[in-house]
Amino acid sequence: MTIIDGRRIADEIKKDVKSKLDELKTIYGVTPTIASIIIGDNKESELYLKLRDKASSEVGIKSKHYRFSKGVSKEEIIKVINELNNNQDIHGILLQQPIPEHLSLYNLLSNINPLKDVEGLTPYNLGRLMMGYEKIIPCTPLAVLKILEYMDVKLEGSNIVIINHSIIVGKPLSILLLNRNATVTVCHVYTKNLKQYTLDADILITATGVPGLIKEDYIKKDACVIDVGITKTSEGIRGDVDFNGVKEKASMLTPVPGGVGPVTIACSLMNMLETFQNCMELKK
Repeated sequence: MTIIDGRRIADEIKKDVKSKLDELKTIYGVTPTIASIIIGDNKESELYLKLRDKASSEVGIKSKHYRFSKGVSKEEIIKVINELNNNQDIHGILLQQPIPEHLSLYNLLSNINPLKDVEGLTPYNLGRLMMGYEKIIPCTPLAVLKILEYMDVKLEGSNIVIINHSIIVGKPLSILLLNRNATVTVCHVYTKNLKQYTLDADILITATGVPGLIKEDYIKKDACVIDVGITKTSEGIRGDVDFNGVKEKASMLTPVPGGVGPVTIACSLMNMLETFQNCMELKK
């Protein structure tokens, strides 16, 4: 059984991004700057933001934060988004999630210039993904894909089960895998008899936030298991997978922490590189 080293994969991605950014900075004489919009105070979100800023700095990307109280109006956020869209010194925009319930994620994302959409979640970029035009891909689905590619896991013709149907993970990930001719089943909280589906999976990808949900008897022998879930518990950080039980049966398994998380941050850098290139090309 192979324990997938997400940190190693992330380091390789970051090395490649830095090399390409250094070349672009030499050509254009500009340092990429990314704006993060943060609404409210979420500890998990703040930790991710801190890690992403650190990774950005390591490859030569500047980070700017635009903070708002939890009760901010949509008009205030949209005003700032429009200002960032028009600011030639800002080369990418991220809307830090989660956002307060009174705000519409769709409305806010719809106002972000797709060329500056680091998360790949604007309707325009998700639509392009549906059409098979994979230019800016949502970070977590891209991370899962990069892990599978790095580990040389066959996708075409494989039975893949995703346990998550959110716009952040499950939906775009299912399209990415369908684009590679996998047979994809998407499960979620309303799925009846979950085990019936997971036992048929050559590749199982889980992102539920339910610690220890996937036990040894939920997977078939030699399945590849990607654990996207991460939850802080009294026992520490845990994933969706009962690691000690599943590792005896899986062929490959991502740990938590140290699996998908670092690769997701590295993939956000890939998207920052893409949005930076978009902005530079507009200036030509």
